[in-house]
Amino acid sequence: MNASAVDPHSPVAPPPVVVARDLTKVYDTGETRVHALDGVDVEFHRGAFTAIMGPSGSGKSTLMHCLAGLDVPTSGSVHLGRTQITGLRDAELTLLRRDRIGFIFQSFNLLPMLTAEQNILLPSQIAKRRVDKERFDRIIDVVGLRERLRHLPAKLSGGQQQRVAVARALLNAPEVVYADEPTGNLDSRSGTEVLEFLRSSAKELHQTIVMVTHDPVAASYADRVVFLRDGRLVDEVTEPTAELVSQRLLKLEEA
Repeated sequence: MNASAVDPHSPVAPPPVVVARDLTKVYDTGETRVHALDGVDVEFHRGAFTAIMGPSGSGKSTLMHCLAGLDVPTSGSVHLGRTQITGLRDAELTLLRRDRIGFIFQSFNLLPMLTAEQNILLPSQIAKRRVDKERFDRIIDVVGLRERLRHLPAKLSGGQQQRVAVARALLNAPEVVYADEPTGNLDSRSGTEVLEFLRSSAKELHQTIVMVTHDPVAASYADRVVFLRDGRLVDEVTEPTAELVSQRLLKLEEA
């Protein structure tokens, strides 16, 4: 058989949703140049839940901000689907983040005068985008908010508020959702709820999720954990456990 021939029956992996190539970010403090990112190559696929970890100052948040178009890398490229986001103008980046990316932050960023349902629907209303009722109902069931839709944020627990933020991020079927320490302000029970919902949204809604966390337990809910040190990608674990992640982090901090 010709080595170059393609087997029509072999499964072909879909292209990655997000691709970063040779990504660098240098901060010039005047006296020194700090390499927050130093030649990072990484990919994220559809329906995968990936955690980014590393010691303090390793470049985790910088990487996420560059991937999401919230910060501009010094060099290298980031693609979202077929769109190279590095080099886009501010107005183009704003539209791309609104239409194709979801965000979940440590602070829930809910408007206190709006109900849970109104908070979830607000970005769609601002963008004048028609809401897919079937997807809305499915997400509400995945995150377990059916009985809380008419409640104001003040009447919701921290875990419920973060679930509202998760639902808001997922509603418009973004190509990728970036979660920055999404359980940082939650107790362990609420944090577990949110992480389970993120994991189920990856599996059931085929959502691509990239999460920055310092917590090995949180990372254990992901399909894959990538590790940074000194701005470089230095390790990767699939099917992570909290114990395995802790061991890898300890090695990185000792190195």
